[in-house]
Amino acid sequence: MSKLSVEDLQLKGKRVLVRVDFNVPLDGSTIIDDTRITSALPTIEYIIKQGGKVILMSHLGRPEGKVVAKYSLSPVAKRLKELLGKNVTFAPDCIGNEVKAIIDKMNEGDVVLLENLRFHAGEEENDPEFAKQLAELCDVFVNDAFGAAHRAYASIAGVTKYVSQAAAGLLMKREIEYIKDKIDNPERPFVAIIAGSKVSDKIDVIEHLMQKADAVIIAGAMAYTFLKSMGRKVGKSLVEDDKLELARSIMIKSLEERIPLYLPVDHVVADDFSNDANRQIVMRGRIPDGWEGMDIGPATVELFRGVLSDAKTITWNGPVGVFEFDNFMDGSIAIAKILAESNAITIVGGGDSVAAIHKSGLADKITHISTGGGATLELMEGKELPGIIALTDK
Repeated sequence: MSKLSVEDLQLKGKRVLVRVDFNVPLDGSTIIDDTRITSALPTIEYIIKQGGKVILMSHLGRPEGKVVAKYSLSPVAKRLKELLGKNVTFAPDCIGNEVKAIIDKMNEGDVVLLENLRFHAGEEENDPEFAKQLAELCDVFVNDAFGAAHRAYASIAGVTKYVSQAAAGLLMKREIEYIKDKIDNPERPFVAIIAGSKVSDKIDVIEHLMQKADAVIIAGAMAYTFLKSMGRKVGKSLVEDDKLELARSIMIKSLEERIPLYLPVDHVVADDFSNDANRQIVMRGRIPDGWEGMDIGPATVELFRGVLSDAKTITWNGPVGVFEFDNFMDGSIAIAKILAESNAITIVGGGDSVAAIHKSGLADKITHISTGGGATLELMEGKELPGIIALTDK
């Protein structure tokens, strides 16, 4: 990695301002899923062990620059205290004299969590004055909020202009290593699975990965746009009619550049978009009128298994069926199992495919599961992210 990481910094006795992503789902003051908190623990614990003073900052929800009680990070401070097994001081704001006074009293290894950054409009506006006030709280800055790295906010990009060193946290470092470095320079053969509902959402990912991969699998609802562009019957399956020519051009490019592009050969179809709909398995091009594709069929699972069998690197973005309906999750679970049993480096990114992996119970068998949504997608598209660009070069 060309950027500084937290492991490159001298931390003992230093005030270390760490941007984390604690934007957790809440039911009142109860945290429904603490994954984003646990993902940041390795960086926090590393700084503590090195004798740094840990000052954590995050956003939560969309309070739009105003103090909104339901978006307070107070429940996060309570959960973090439980996870770390040590006291976490919760500051009533993220800037100002009261916050500075709390930080001045910190000892080595202490942890402070600042109140929601988005209670200030300057955060999302990347206001220089707000960024400068954040920087005044620290000696060094660490960004471990990969999920927000595609946003040029004050706490992501602006603050780096006023600190001597800006480094990647351990989570950020791992995300860059897998989502960027392992895809840009993969162990081969490299197979990319690109799925989801719309071609328009993934066109940049498809085009970028076609330059890197040895084979590309396209599934999910977006496959029906490709199949219709080939003249296949797709019933009432989700199709982007304005993207038919684009889909056709991608297939022509795959032929010209000899990059195999695989589409489903059979489908689980339903007569209604619901879990309890009537369903049947049909071969490609034979979807009846009034029926729609909801999942890949068993023949497709075996086709994809063969394509993936000798891969050394596999990346998967997007579920291959309507996995949120139990009756149409078999395809996504099957792909998860294929990845889990593979000897390849397996990289899963994108909220829905990550959810499918967790639903399969096989998350611990995947090499890397990305914590980002939009940030993962943009990095897979080959874009430079503001939060990464802003870090100090080694």
